[in-house]
Amino acid sequence: MNTKKRTVEIMDTTLRDGEQTHGVSISAEEKLTVARTLLERVKVDRIEIASAGVSEGEKNAVRMITSWAEKNGMLGRVEVLGFCNINKSADWLGEAGCKVMNLLTKGSFRHLEGQLRKTPEQHVNDIAKTLEYCAKNGIVCNCYPEDWSGGMMEDNTYARWFIEQLAAMPIKRIMLADTLGLLAPHQVASFVGELTAKHPDTHFDFHGHNDYGLATANALFAVQAGVRGLHVTVNGLGERAGNAPLDETVVVLSDIAGIAHGVDEAELAQVSRMVEIFSGRRIAANKPVSGSAVFTQTAGIHADGDKKGNLYVTKLSPERFNRSRTYALGKLAGKASLDMNLAKLGLELTQQQKDAVLARVIDLGDKKQMITIDDLPYIIADVLKTPTHAIIDISDCVISTAMRLPPTATIKVIYEGKEYCASATGDGGYDAFMKALLSILDGFKIKTPRLLDYEVRIPPGGKTDALVETTIMWEGDLITRGVDSDQMKAAIVATENMLNIVLRARMTEQGKKK
Repeated sequence: MNTKKRTVEIMDTTLRDGEQTHGVSISAEEKLTVARTLLERVKVDRIEIASAGVSEGEKNAVRMITSWAEKNGMLGRVEVLGFCNINKSADWLGEAGCKVMNLLTKGSFRHLEGQLRKTPEQHVNDIAKTLEYCAKNGIVCNCYPEDWSGGMMEDNTYARWFIEQLAAMPIKRIMLADTLGLLAPHQVASFVGELTAKHPDTHFDFHGHNDYGLATANALFAVQAGVRGLHVTVNGLGERAGNAPLDETVVVLSDIAGIAHGVDEAELAQVSRMVEIFSGRRIAANKPVSGSAVFTQTAGIHADGDKKGNLYVTKLSPERFNRSRTYALGKLAGKASLDMNLAKLGLELTQQQKDAVLARVIDLGDKKQMITIDDLPYIIADVLKTPTHAIIDISDCVISTAMRLPPTATIKVIYEGKEYCASATGDGGYDAFMKALLSILDGFKIKTPRLLDYEVRIPPGGKTDALVETTIMWEGDLITRGVDSDQMKAAIVATENMLNIVLRARMTEQGKKK
């Protein structure tokens, strides 16, 4: 009995369809970084990286990726969208060094008639000529029947006839496109199942959009109906509501469909973060798999259940994605939430002290303050009236900006009981501050984590004296916050918190070695 799991190809189109997200533009160097990450580390099967003929800059980006891919034996896994224009798209691909074209065709009669103004026979003839030219020039072709879903939902005589024509042509994959995100899961199951039953030797992919929030579910039903490949984007980027998200789709394949894929799930959160930074499009904190809060238990009863027997742990575990579970501190926190955080910090308190600290945590939560595990030592010090030991203190800072002069920063730092001063210029006030700070830290061989993200939150209402919360994310999943009526001061507080966390961790590690 053959018990081997069926394997599905994962084609990531972040760099083509994902970049069609309104307001998103990814540079050539960033595209190369994403392409390498997806193929080398995430291990998707294929990537689609551009549309033929878009711009000279786009062609240069494709050249960079194809040159790298060829040197590393991955050129056949890099694809570009092309059009039924006989030689034009194929020549563009040839100049850019690409060997796989995803030919865009019309899968619905409405699109054929309304956009191309051609008869079905004329369209098929153009496809045949384009395929012939590509074959002569060493280009392999897959095919998108655009708006195939719309074609199946209307008078589907044309859509069915058209797939039969494509199945008889020298096309490697037919990529069924739900271009406008029209389908519900039961329709996907019906339409795809009909095709895979009728054309069992044809490789079908499914390309889903998320207009009704059903892209992941539709991908699941498409696989169960027999497709051999799925199209996804990192963070679900794409036109309008976007495409099926890479992380959610592969996890659903593993856990619900029981179907194999080649993706390294431990890399999903990292590539999500990378694309979030390059695209400038933040993902929701509660986005499955990669959201910042999805492995945070907030209710005290959940922390209690985990403490007593991992009652709220599922196979969708954070460790699987190289992440960790956290227990929120706030107005919903319970004793178990505090205990879990104290254990992680290696701190021991009496029950009376725990009660006092928990009361303060809940009070701060009621005031809408966000509390993290890194805030806990300061809360404990305040509640228990013990002095907070700051290993390093940014005791003073002057930042000057002008219209036509670079910003400058002069800072004073107290470290190990001594004062150190430094000045620097930078591209902005915070950049100048960091350069001055790093010039001091370099003297002590103190390495700081790389800054990944910088977010400023100002409460609505338009008050000029409103408190500003600056949140900075550092490499290594370290997040620090500062609050002040001045944005720059808030950023400096967040940075000082980072330094003390890093130095405290270093001292703990050195103590263990002794």
